[in-house]
Amino acid sequence: MRSKRDQKEKLKVLAAGDFHGDPKTAERLAKKAEKEHVDLVILTGDLFGLVKTKDIIKPFKQRHQTVVFVPGNWETAEEAKSFGKEYNVKNIEDHYLKYKDVGIFGIGAADWTLFPPDQPTFEHLRKDFEKIKNLEKKIMVSHIHAADTKSELSGIPGSKGIRQAIEKFQPDIFLSGHIHELEGVEEKVGKTRVINVGKSGKVIEL
Repeated sequence: MRSKRDQKEKLKVLAAGDFHGDPKTAERLAKKAEKEHVDLVILTGDLFGLVKTKDIIKPFKQRHQTVVFVPGNWETAEEAKSFGKEYNVKNIEDHYLKYKDVGIFGIGAADWTLFPPDQPTFEHLRKDFEKIKNLEKKIMVSHIHAADTKSELSGIPGSKGIRQAIEKFQPDIFLSGHIHELEGVEEKVGKTRVINVGKSGKVIEL
């Protein structure tokens, strides 16, 4: 007998990040999202580089794709705010999201917040998780990777607050970026599928 979840249409997501201002990467990913018929594009930050172009989101919007994001360390809080308003895209750090029966919440790293404080990070995620905890599926998003995950093979320590949130809330999927050389690496923490996405993009169904 098919479960209630199996009878529903699954959510299809394209997750990507770390464009660093490259419009060709944005165009390629928007085409990939179109080809894969995704419901939602989730961007994990560092969309800007030395060149601060807001047109980095344009290829997605031209195709009428729904986009949400968290800011990376290359974005300032002010840029993230104006970016969201101008293109009508939600910053997941400021606005948890309910899409179909999936809850999406997370935290960014604006203003070069490379080592976010553990307890405030956990508390931020906890408050948003409480708003979506009764939904059937959850996605947690961060620019910075979690502590004690494969992304630390880079030599850069991850966030203990984020790790605590993964262990406590067990979202179905945790998406992060930041560590370019380990893009595409996956693992499991409990039941949570932990994925370091990057500019190649990852299509996920749940």
